[in-house]
Amino acid sequence: MILYEYPFNERIRTYLRLERLADRLGQLGAQSSALSHHFALHTLFELLEVGARSDLKTEILKDLERLKQQYLGYRGNPAISEVALEAFIARLEAQYAALQECGKIGQSLADNEWLAALRSRIAIPGGTCEFDLPAYHDWQHRSPEQRQLELQGWAQTLAPLLDPVQVLLSVLRETAHPQKVMAIDGQFQQNLAQGKTYQLLRLWIDPALQLVPEISGNRMFFAVRLLQSGSSGKPQLASLSETELEFTLCA
Repeated sequence: MILYEYPFNERIRTYLRLERLADRLGQLGAQSSALSHHFALHTLFELLEVGARSDLKTEILKDLERLKQQYLGYRGNPAISEVALEAFIARLEAQYAALQECGKIGQSLADNEWLAALRSRIAIPGGTCEFDLPAYHDWQHRSPEQRQLELQGWAQTLAPLLDPVQVLLSVLRETAHPQKVMAIDGQFQQNLAQGKTYQLLRLWIDPALQLVPEISGNRMFFAVRLLQSGSSGKPQLASLSETELEFTLCA
C-alpha cells in the first residue's frame, strides 16, 4: 500500500517537510559516493531553509509542553506502564530543554564560511564546479569515512529541532484507527466532526490500482479525487465505479 499524508495546517506541513528532509539526509549520508554526499549537503541546506521560520521553535516548544501535560495526566493509570511513561516524559523534558537552550536553529552552520560559500553556489546550475569551488572539489575527493563524519557532525547540530518533530509526528499518527470507505466514481468526501481539530489525514492506496489521490481539505471537511493517466498522459478522474480506500484522521 502507498501512504499519502495530507496536513490540515501549516505547522504540521512544516513538520512533515522537516521529517522528509531529515530522512533523506540520513539515507544519503549513509552512502559512500561523493555524489550522494553532494545531495546530502543540498538536503542539509534545505533543512536550514525550512527550519529558519521565525515561529517554528516556539511552536515546537508549545507542542512539547502540551504533550508533556497530556502524558502527566496518565500517571496512576493501571493500564499504563509507569516505567515507560516516566521514561517518555523524561525524553520530552530533555528535548524541550535542548531546543530551548540551542539558540537560533542552524546558527553554527550559517557561521561556517566553507558551508556558506557552498550554499551560495549549490543552487546555481553547475555552480559547484572545481573552478568555482576548488575547496569543495577537494572535499569530494576525501575518503568516504571523513565526509560521512563531517556530515554527521553538521546534521547533529539540527538534532534539537528534528528529534522533537519526529516524536510529535509519531504520537500524532498513533491517535487514530484506520477506517475503510468506498470512493464512488473516483471521488470521496467526508465532513469532519465539529468540536474536534484534526491535524493530519493519512490515506492508503493499493498500488495495483495505479491511482493517484488529489486531496483537499480544511477544518470542516476533506475530499479525495482519484486520478489515473489518460491516453494523452494528462491525469483524469478514475473511471472505476467503486474504489476501496483506507484512511485515518489524526487529531
